[in-house]
Amino acid sequence: MSHVRLILPVGLIIACVLALSNRAFAGPPFITDDPEPVELHHWEVYLASNYFNNSDGINVTLPHVEANYGALPNLQLHVIAPLELVHPEGGKVQYGYGDTELGVKYRFVQESDYIPMVGTFPLAEISSGDARLGLGNGKTQYFVPLWLQKSFGKWTTYGGAGYWFHPGTGNRDYWFVGWEGQRQITDNFALGAEIFFQTPNAIGAHDVVGFNIGPMIDFSEHVHLLLSAGRDIQGPNRFMYYAAIQWTF
Repeated sequence: MSHVRLILPVGLIIACVLALSNRAFAGPPFITDDPEPVELHHWEVYLASNYFNNSDGINVTLPHVEANYGALPNLQLHVIAPLELVHPEGGKVQYGYGDTELGVKYRFVQESDYIPMVGTFPLAEISSGDARLGLGNGKTQYFVPLWLQKSFGKWTTYGGAGYWFHPGTGNRDYWFVGWEGQRQITDNFALGAEIFFQTPNAIGAHDVVGFNIGPMIDFSEHVHLLLSAGRDIQGPNRFMYYAAIQWTF
């Protein structure tokens, strides 16, 4: 299915959700998020792909669509609608709709000269994918984080921690901690890197420590390219990447 043909049906899903996921995509292009919501009555829309290759096989969104809308001052509505391809080690390739991510980001402390910006971004990974085919978790998951951010000239740094409620047979609730730093190299090019830590999310699993690094490129005021890639220092993911075209308006 082409990207153009995909945008229309997924766009209808997004519109319905705003009028009224097995993974967290967080703050593109990184897993760690920030507390800054979209400006009031503005949009961010992403056409993206997120790839994980570990000892159990491959999991990749082909593609997913993310939309963020500034619904109220300091408050953002969020949705991710993914098409996923999974290829378990020694198993069959499966492709279909995955778990839908919904969230609300709220900033409750504004940044000042000496005080960082502070906010929260609760997420729900709705069990909309077919878990029997590996396209979803099978049960809805919830994430409750606290994020901080501070800027110093051309430098920006953000991060924090959150707790995942991860129901399901063999699963465990777990903590995620991450921190990111980035520098504006030129007017239209920034480079960032993150490091993150996750406690075991399943019985028999181990702690995960990993990193990502990547650029953010502004083609214009409204069109942007976001990229990152990394791997685990400790844990099951051998390699991961994120790539997206972002529209802001």
